[in-house]
Amino acid sequence: MTTLGMKFPVSVADRRLAVGKALLFIACLLPLARAAWIVLSGEAVNPVEFITRSTGTWTLVWLLATLAMTPLRRLSGQGWPLKCRRMLGLFAFFYASLHFTTYVWLDQFFDWQHIVKDIAKRPFITVGFAAIALMTPLALTSTQGWMRRLKRNWGKLHRLVYPVAMLAVAHYWWLVKKDLTQPLLYAAALALLLGARLWWRARKS
Repeated sequence: MTTLGMKFPVSVADRRLAVGKALLFIACLLPLARAAWIVLSGEAVNPVEFITRSTGTWTLVWLLATLAMTPLRRLSGQGWPLKCRRMLGLFAFFYASLHFTTYVWLDQFFDWQHIVKDIAKRPFITVGFAAIALMTPLALTSTQGWMRRLKRNWGKLHRLVYPVAMLAVAHYWWLVKKDLTQPLLYAAALALLLGARLWWRARKS
C-alpha cells in the first residue's frame, strides 16, 4: 500500500482479516453452488421450488449473521466482526434478489397482474415484498461514499435492518404450514439478537 510514494507495512492483523474475509466470501457462495449442483445434476427435486426455498433460507441466515456481528464484537472485544458485517448484509441482499427473481421469473413468468393479486391475497408474499423493498436502499447505500453523504442519517436508515429481519422471519413463518420447528428457531435467534441490543441500551440509560 502506498501513499505519496511512502510504503506502509501491512500488519499481521490486516493480513488475517483479508484472509478471513476471502474465506467468508467463499463460504457465502457455497450454498448457491450447492443449489446449482443439485439442480444441474438432475436430482429428483422441483428446480423452481428448491431454488426458491434455498435462496429464501440463506437470505434469512445471512440477515441473522449480519445482526450477530455487533453482539459478537461486544462479547469478543474484537473489531473484526464489524468489518465483516457489510459483506454479510450484501450477501443477504444478493440471495434475497435471487429469491425475488426466481419468484417473478421462473414461478410467475412476469405475470404482473397475478403477482399483484398474490401480494394482496397472501400475507407471506406481502411481507416478503416489503422486506426486499426495505433491503434495497440498505444495499444501495452500503458504500463509504454514501456513509459520508448521509452522515448521521446513514445510521438511521440502516436501522431498517431490524424490521427487515422481522419481516423475513414472518415471511418464512407464514410460508410453512406444518412443521414450524425451523421458523421457531429463526424467530428465537432474532429475538435473542434484538433482545441483547435492548438490554445493552437499557444498561446505558
